[in-house]
Amino acid sequence: MLFETLEDKGGLMKGAGAIQDMPRVERPREKMMRYGPEKLADEELLAIILRTGARGRNVLDLAADILKRFGHGDIAKAGFAELRAAPGLGPARSCEIMAAFELGRRFLNGKKAGIYLKPRDIWEELRDLRDQKKEHFIVFYLDTRNQEIKRDIVSIGTLNYNLVHPREVFEPAVKNLAASVIVAHNHPSGCLEPSDEDLSLTKRLAQAGKLLGIEVLDHVIVTREGFMSFKQKGLI
Repeated sequence: MLFETLEDKGGLMKGAGAIQDMPRVERPREKMMRYGPEKLADEELLAIILRTGARGRNVLDLAADILKRFGHGDIAKAGFAELRAAPGLGPARSCEIMAAFELGRRFLNGKKAGIYLKPRDIWEELRDLRDQKKEHFIVFYLDTRNQEIKRDIVSIGTLNYNLVHPREVFEPAVKNLAASVIVAHNHPSGCLEPSDEDLSLTKRLAQAGKLLGIEVLDHVIVTREGFMSFKQKGLI
């Protein structure tokens, strides 16, 4: 396997800390088959994905350590580099974890989730974009309670430039009956100051939204270290 490392391969070959080495009544897979996945603890579910422990650690202990490191909610948002840096996670395991959460997100795509009231909420949600080398322009489509209907990456630009047209933002908003939108993009340079293009685009989007009756609540610039809100700065 392309992404397998010696650490990954060694754990699988030797079976150190493997689920099959545990007493049968404690094995997460057996518990899932008998009682269903909803009866398993978070670390037991993660242990099923991991399959084996690492460096003498039981797989359940490894799963618990990983959840403690990331937080039970934040692991679902962690990027490859963050996961890969965790002790006991090689490239293969990191990809498997990311794939599991992405599959869940796609199946639940029609389910509303997340209420966005503050720019920090957006910054927290866009953890995976903070280290991107190109600008990504994201739109959060919200209902009347500021609850997320869906989100889209509407454009991927260059290191310091991103071309976005209002129709790319508002066509999905109309289609999904959004009451409002929050737009955001990352600055790979780490600078939180808006460019002239950022200011011009925000003005155009706000005007288009007003005509359509879909309010642009905010435009948030995201970097690894922080965020800048156009609304808080009085720029929207």
